[in-house]
Amino acid sequence: MSHDHGHHKETFITKYIFSLDHKMIAKQYLISGLLMGIVGVVLSLFFRMQIAWPEESFEVFKIFLGDNFAPDGVMRNDIYLALVTIHGTIMVFFVLTAGLSGTFSNLLIPLQIGARDMASGFMNMLSFWLFFVSCIIMICSLFVESGPASAGWTIYPPLSALPQAIPGSGLGMTLWLASMAIFIASSLMGSLNYVVTVINMRTKGMTMTRLPLTVWAFFVTAIIGIVSFPVLFSAALLLIFDRSFGTSFFLSDIFIQGEVLHYQGGSPVLFEHLFWFLGHPEVYIVLLPALGITSEIIATNARKPIFGYRAMIASILAIAFLSTIVWGHHMFVSGMNPFLGSVFTFTTLLIAIPSAVKAFNYITTLWKGNLQMNPAMLFSIGLVSTFISGGLTGIILGDSTLDINVHDTYFVVAHFHLVMGISALYGFFAGVYHWFPKMFGRMMNKNLGYVHFWVTAICAYGVFFPMHFIGMAGLPRRYYTNSAFPLFDELADVNVLITVFAIVGAAFQIVFFWNFFYSIFYGKKASQNPWKSNTLEWTTPVEHIHGNWPGEIPEVHRWPYDYSKPGHDEDFVPQVVPMKDGEEQLHH
Repeated sequence: MSHDHGHHKETFITKYIFSLDHKMIAKQYLISGLLMGIVGVVLSLFFRMQIAWPEESFEVFKIFLGDNFAPDGVMRNDIYLALVTIHGTIMVFFVLTAGLSGTFSNLLIPLQIGARDMASGFMNMLSFWLFFVSCIIMICSLFVESGPASAGWTIYPPLSALPQAIPGSGLGMTLWLASMAIFIASSLMGSLNYVVTVINMRTKGMTMTRLPLTVWAFFVTAIIGIVSFPVLFSAALLLIFDRSFGTSFFLSDIFIQGEVLHYQGGSPVLFEHLFWFLGHPEVYIVLLPALGITSEIIATNARKPIFGYRAMIASILAIAFLSTIVWGHHMFVSGMNPFLGSVFTFTTLLIAIPSAVKAFNYITTLWKGNLQMNPAMLFSIGLVSTFISGGLTGIILGDSTLDINVHDTYFVVAHFHLVMGISALYGFFAGVYHWFPKMFGRMMNKNLGYVHFWVTAICAYGVFFPMHFIGMAGLPRRYYTNSAFPLFDELADVNVLITVFAIVGAAFQIVFFWNFFYSIFYGKKASQNPWKSNTLEWTTPVEHIHGNWPGEIPEVHRWPYDYSKPGHDEDFVPQVVPMKDGEEQLHH
């Protein structure tokens, strides 16, 4: 048995658990992300049931929340906020950041740039296991006697900084901070690895302008992560100091039940600045990979070159830059200087331009294309829809004077769920349907994919579209019941409608899970290039091998979007096919 790289016999542990192979690590991220997604969605159903039917007794609350959090099946008011907090944290960080970026950056970067693996396999493995540990700690916080963190997913002090403030500010909050600190370390390791891999390990002929837009999106996403995640880490660290070591970075002049606390000189607004300096780029850390995946899938299934390749790259870079100078629009009601508010309004509205470039380019790529309507394509088109409809309300929220009216209402919830939550989830699903054959060597069931898409699309709009209206009517978010305000009585039926859509939509995700796990073992065997795609990953054998390609790594001769090119017999020309004499090189 030879001991050269990648050919010695792998045991179960080295192959499936502590694997250094980027393809296996991608699957680990994918399945962990899906499992965390189940937890996040179930928590959201619990609090949706509470807000639709306040003070009702539910058997399901008794089973899952127990007598401590739901005595006689009626949810306690403080646990409502805890569920909102953990739902937000899980979905934003563990599902959409790690599940989406971790899965597809790991799977596609080496395969699409023509590399044997990531720059550092060990660091890649370490980043996954740190992510896994942070998931476990976050789940454990749900079982703490005093309850999990309950200061909202943004964990603003003083609620989060004073262990005695509310029950959820005790051990649950400490676990939240520990989990996020480990998560940030994992995310930084992954991001550094992606950047180094893209810069240093491209195969011969793979210039930056021949990279698929997916790789561009993952590359820029990783850079945003490296710039902004350390800021959240510092905020979490200072918050730990305030909680445990008596400092007052974020606290000043506080009274609890008549007792004067010794804190002075800190500012909770400072925490908001630090948090949103990550929190807004985070939206694009979640969204850009989904947009990159969509670019690839729309071009492949429209059988047309992507429209405006260089404009797409420019818009990704512009979004990345602008996303770091707009964080103040989350803080228009924090007593900000109106002049500074107008500066943040300006930068926020500027980001609409590169976003619109992307939307127009998708629509132009679809225009008069020979559309193949498979589930991946449907989810990609769905993303374009939610990206536009969710993005339009961002123009209202980005304007400091308009924002004051709808700040902290359901209007905000509707906006960011559509533009970042649902859009990123659609990108995630599109990527799974499209690259499933590459990951598992089998095909998912197309008809189940259609059912999954249509029910999900109808229910997603059914949940978040009405929220705009109850938000404009002034209904505040994060209240566990609105029955104390006669003003909101006529909105109660809308909340019931939203909750019914949420339950139906969540139930139909079972179709996806069944399709996913059944197809891994019993799906139809995939051919090497089932979608007739041009990118390099489809030149590797169906059976996974360590190092991706047997023998030489192929050389690249053209950009990845030569679909339906005149002068070729097939409607796709893979990147490895040399240019013919006199053939025009496209790069628009």
